[in-house]
Amino acid sequence: MQHVAIDLGGKESWICVRDEAAQILDEHRCATAHLGRFLRRQPVSRVVLETCSEAFHVADAALEAEHEVRVVPATLVRSLGVGSRRTKTDQRDARILSEASCRIDLPSVHVPAAVARERRSMCTLREQLVASRTALINCARGWARQHAVQIRSGTSPTFPKRLRAAALKMEQGLPESVERLLAVIAVATEQIAAADKELLQLAERDPVCQRLMSVPGVGPVTALRFVATLDDIERFPTAHSVQSFLGLVPGENSSSQRKQRTGITKAGPAAVRVVLVQAAWHFRRRRPLDPVSRWAHEIEKRRGKFIATVAVARKLAGILFALWRDGSKYEPQYEQRRTRST
Repeated sequence: MQHVAIDLGGKESWICVRDEAAQILDEHRCATAHLGRFLRRQPVSRVVLETCSEAFHVADAALEAEHEVRVVPATLVRSLGVGSRRTKTDQRDARILSEASCRIDLPSVHVPAAVARERRSMCTLREQLVASRTALINCARGWARQHAVQIRSGTSPTFPKRLRAAALKMEQGLPESVERLLAVIAVATEQIAAADKELLQLAERDPVCQRLMSVPGVGPVTALRFVATLDDIERFPTAHSVQSFLGLVPGENSSSQRKQRTGITKAGPAAVRVVLVQAAWHFRRRRPLDPVSRWAHEIEKRRGKFIATVAVARKLAGILFALWRDGSKYEPQYEQRRTRST
């Protein structure tokens, strides 16, 4: 079997092809957009890529051509020799990856389905809209504080109206520069509402997301983020493996006789942790008498509110995994019924 290593670039990529004896059969530069055409002309091979923005698109083309694909984690390629001795070129990197593939079965990251990648992209774009609106609102608040303008509290969508109402008390009114800022905030709010509507419709059409949204505090964004990130539920044998993958489990820094537990590892995708922590805050506010909330309240007495809420986020990750795996909906009194029955 051939070993085809590709050092991907935005416009052009370098290809190195070796046979089973690790002899180089072909080396050349190829336009990244034409890699699919090149792969379709090759016999069944192992295609080795480094994780980057273009990797999954090329991996899809390789899988479509019935090749064996290895998307090597970026954290691993340095140990293989990429960039050693402060020498790094596209040709050298492709040679190193192809040579390593001939010697060992390189580990590969999970290649998510196209649907999962599209959902994750939609959630990311919405989050960027929200972050941009927040930055604009903070800028307008800074102007208001400089001019001693008191703005009544409210939600982000009503901020332009509230600032204009507060500015009526000023003799000069709102400057044109601030009006432009408020106009952009209003446009961003409209686009966020449109994105929320699109994500809601998408989640309502997905039976898995519908079951996940039966958990208090879990909305369309959280459900879609969770499903898109895990992609294939069969990859995870237990709820703890999901929690560990998402970086929600405590870390450890121990050596010899010293034993030290640290905060959560934060090793997984940060965007999923953020939405799960937000869902945990909502969960505790909406369901204070839920068994999970009562359990978190006991933790809060010992460790504080924030650590208790992160613990709830970890618990929610396990609950969402179980609902997806079992095809069930959230039952807050299940644990109590099980305890009484035993």
